[in-house]
Amino acid sequence: MTTTAASLLRAFRAYLAEMSEVVPPRFLTGIDNPMAERTLTPKLLPCLGHLDRILDTAPEPGRALVARLARDRDHLNWGQTYTATDFGQTFIDNYGWLEVLGTRGHFAHDEIAAGFLILGPHIVYPDHHHIAEEIYIPLIGGTEWRKGDSGFVVRAAGEVIHHPSNVNHAMRTGDEPLLAIYLWRGGPLAQRSVIGGGR
Repeated sequence: MTTTAASLLRAFRAYLAEMSEVVPPRFLTGIDNPMAERTLTPKLLPCLGHLDRILDTAPEPGRALVARLARDRDHLNWGQTYTATDFGQTFIDNYGWLEVLGTRGHFAHDEIAAGFLILGPHIVYPDHHHIAEEIYIPLIGGTEWRKGDSGFVVRAAGEVIHHPSNVNHAMRTGDEPLLAIYLWRGGPLAQRSVIGGGR
């Protein structure tokens, strides 16, 4: 029997296969291997309401993946690393992630964590860093991204954004929300990011 998570994993793999020429191979190693599926209780977050707008504006080739995620949102285990004490209630109401695979995701993987990040409109995800090396692939354009000491730069859908280990990075959305794929490797895959203070 095909589960909701298994269907999402197939769509996730299909999208990454299309991106394989621009994503460093070390971030894709083992993603196509069989993985044990965990039984996770669905957990919903306020930020999921942004998926309808994201689906309306998502370009190809990621639109099919966004449609799958939007359709199945209520059956998945969404999470948050922070609380309102960290960044305020507005941030928390407009922020969340889904780990498709990893040490706590719907599918078990010990070397890579991969999934989705949602940010609502007019949200700043402040400078933060972590040991794990990271890639983001926005599925919708318009969000501004910053790395290290550089300024904010608007990134398009489908761009590969690389954050080396322990390098500060930040994001801020404009009038549109953000949905992005993330890929982590190296270091603790469930580490809470450190706010500020990186390279």
